[in-house]
Amino acid sequence: MTLRPGARDGLWMAAGAATLLLLILLTLHFRKQPNPAAQLAFKAERADLVGQMQLGLASASEAEKSAVLAITDQESQAFADQARAAATGVEQERRELEQLLTKGGTQGEKDLLDEFSQLFIEFQRIDDELLKLAVQNTNLKAYALAFGPAAGSLSEMSAALSHLAAANADSPDGKKVMRLAFGAEIGALRIQTLLPPHIAEASDARMDELEALMTQEDEQVRSDLAGLGALAKLSGDADLVTATSRYDQFREIKRQILALSRENTNVRSLSISLNQKRKVMFSCQEALRHLEDAILEEPIEGVTYGRPAKPR
Repeated sequence: MTLRPGARDGLWMAAGAATLLLLILLTLHFRKQPNPAAQLAFKAERADLVGQMQLGLASASEAEKSAVLAITDQESQAFADQARAAATGVEQERRELEQLLTKGGTQGEKDLLDEFSQLFIEFQRIDDELLKLAVQNTNLKAYALAFGPAAGSLSEMSAALSHLAAANADSPDGKKVMRLAFGAEIGALRIQTLLPPHIAEASDARMDELEALMTQEDEQVRSDLAGLGALAKLSGDADLVTATSRYDQFREIKRQILALSRENTNVRSLSISLNQKRKVMFSCQEALRHLEDAILEEPIEGVTYGRPAKPR
């Protein structure tokens, strides 16, 4: 039997369609059978990135705290640089993970990474503010001035006034000299005792109160020194000149101390570290932990990976 041309063409078309359908079915069949080893490797790659991010966050936080607590500008800057480098590493790993999740992550994993990303933006903002403050060390510099040059000037002033009082003890104005000399000395020492609380204070209002007390004492000290200078016998006295000069030095150093104390960079950076930074750090780590759990709990047919199943 001989087929007509039209029928023969129809048979060829049917055969071609059947072959194409078979290829499509085979492709779909094998697509439904993913490679467990490849899935396991993909899961491990994502979980490893999350682990690196957790470690990077911890390293950044540790370096930040060291920058806050360091006692020199050089040490603070070195630790601040380490903190920024660690945070940069976390951002690089976050981008890598984002690309991997775009290729094959679940929507839940993508949502968790988005949550972390928003928290990490806040983490970086707080870190930037905190580290800029930490490297200035204004409170530490104020303490160094208070217990160094300021204390030295008052010590020399006190010695000069004590010698002045002793030298004039038997003079007609001896009692007045002693009262004015010791009054100036005590007033200056009271100012000195108010400096450390001012440096440690976080409240501007309390600083205002402390400075008001210092101003009162300063007026009294200068009044007592002027009273000594008004005594004819003490005109041009070397001890009085020394005492007045050293107190002027102290007042200038005090001005510098108060300016540094007002900047309050150590107190502010420590407060931020213990409050805002600690909270956002905890939230970031929590988001990463949930993301890690989601990745590890992805099922792979025939493979047990991650947390062991709970016994029934």
